[in-house]
Amino acid sequence: MVRTSQQERSHVELITVYEICRILGASLDLQRSFREALNVLTAHIGLPRAMIVLADDDGEPLRVHSAVGLDNEQVKRGVWHSGEGVIGRVYRSGVPVTVPDVTQSAEFIDRTGAFSAQEGRMMSFMVVPIKTERIKLGVLAAQRTVEGNARLSDDQRILTMAASLMAQALVLSRAVTEEHQRLQLETTRLQKALAPEPRGRYALDNVVGVSRAMQEVFGEVHQAAPSRATVLLRGESGTGKEAIARAIHYLSPRKDAPFIKVNCAALTESLLESELFGHERGAFTGAVGDRKGRFEQAHTGTLFLDEVGDVSPSFQAKLLRVLQEREFERVGGNRTIKVDVRLICATNRDLEKMVKRGEYRADLYYRINVVSIALPPLRERREDIPPLVAHFVDRYNKENRRKLKIAADAMEVLTHCYWPGNVRELENCIERTATMVQGDVIRGVAFPCRHNRCLTQTLHHLESDDAVSPVRMPTSLRIPVRPTGRELPRPVEDEPPRPAGADAGEDWGDDEPGADDEVLRIGPTEHLNGAPRQFGNEPPEGERERLIWAMEQCAWVQAKAARLLRVTPRQLGYALRKYSIEVHKF
Repeated sequence: MVRTSQQERSHVELITVYEICRILGASLDLQRSFREALNVLTAHIGLPRAMIVLADDDGEPLRVHSAVGLDNEQVKRGVWHSGEGVIGRVYRSGVPVTVPDVTQSAEFIDRTGAFSAQEGRMMSFMVVPIKTERIKLGVLAAQRTVEGNARLSDDQRILTMAASLMAQALVLSRAVTEEHQRLQLETTRLQKALAPEPRGRYALDNVVGVSRAMQEVFGEVHQAAPSRATVLLRGESGTGKEAIARAIHYLSPRKDAPFIKVNCAALTESLLESELFGHERGAFTGAVGDRKGRFEQAHTGTLFLDEVGDVSPSFQAKLLRVLQEREFERVGGNRTIKVDVRLICATNRDLEKMVKRGEYRADLYYRINVVSIALPPLRERREDIPPLVAHFVDRYNKENRRKLKIAADAMEVLTHCYWPGNVRELENCIERTATMVQGDVIRGVAFPCRHNRCLTQTLHHLESDDAVSPVRMPTSLRIPVRPTGRELPRPVEDEPPRPAGADAGEDWGDDEPGADDEVLRIGPTEHLNGAPRQFGNEPPEGERERLIWAMEQCAWVQAKAARLLRVTPRQLGYALRKYSIEVHKF
């Protein structure tokens, strides 16, 4: 009789495991699958109630995910912390626990209110962990009315088998969800990158550039794109390095693989390491799961490292190994990962000077500087400004359903601006002016620079020691007479360096005059005692009057006045002191 009973029990357990396997494998909807599995479990082996308690992504707290025999209020109350009560203890230790009589256990904590003792009945409580070999996910708990010859060990065994199946289903579901989310993000990124025409936006033929300088760049891109050689794009900020990098990718055999970009200057060293190399679960606070880095994401494709000249010296050594061996380990991991990545780097720094000063590793410099392509600043290819303006106005019209046109005098203003921010600044200027203009024609007076409200004018004299194409002092510094009929003097394309830390309105002429100061010839002229005289739009003949006229035209900003007179700020400061002209402060 006992043998027959055991055989029947084994048969029931086999059917139960089979049904649970079938249910968990039929759907990735865990809420539905787990509830159906609990229904089978409780019905086949006679359990009055059971529940699945899972941990949040960060491991705390533990909450009831699915339950049978509990109402909604009881489910909401089911919250435990790791190590708290029998449920928290099993989750932390990973060892099953059976409480034969809940009234005799001080460790039993019933947050739900459904598993407490019932009058006249002896109630047991069984908890088994839901876990894999490396990950603790939660617990499976059930209640049994103890009567007759009930064998709780048999219940614990079947619960352990069911929990193992649930753990596998949970891990699979989370992996599928993460992959689905990754694919959705990748699809969204590609749709944004390739709209409206796949790859047409970044095809080199669609990069605006009719000047000889840009045509030379296009030729170098066509030459370098088919190879696997690392490319270093050099140029000032806003010259279009990312657009050229995308063009190289889409002209290469890797065009159907991912194009991944990283701005090295936007992240701290620790975040940059995790971003590029990825991390393992538990590598640091907040690392709740494994994460692929950008090198892995760019496998068989192209990785674009922007602002590569801004990485710290300590991180340069880590980056060097990846570039040399094309292998690395994730943060917190010890498994070596090999990748096949085409690397494109970009910087606006003078890497040669940085190497000489010891700020940049020479071996890393040689590793990234294989094929070097220099992008000219906008002021050195002014013939590209009209087609760029037409492109930006046309795009603004399409996006905002406008019919704006650019007038000839407006094009003259834009053509003769200095553009320290290059194409990016030109684009912003067009969008700002197009937004604020009234009517359908953009004229020259619509631009802020015509009203001394162009904020970037203060940058025209700035020169960074790490600039790729540092500006040079002009050969002639004589004060020009403004030609009649011109609305704006053409600014000097090559400007002298200004002292570091100087404001646009500071007097930089504290040095004694040197040999170069003789170029600015200030002859005898009438002295203007009292307040400065207001002159017209044309410069007067006298040197002192001409100085005052230039300062008034430029709102008494010495940097702008020096550019208008085609002299250095130092020479202008010396001339102002020589003629005792007091600089107005606003």
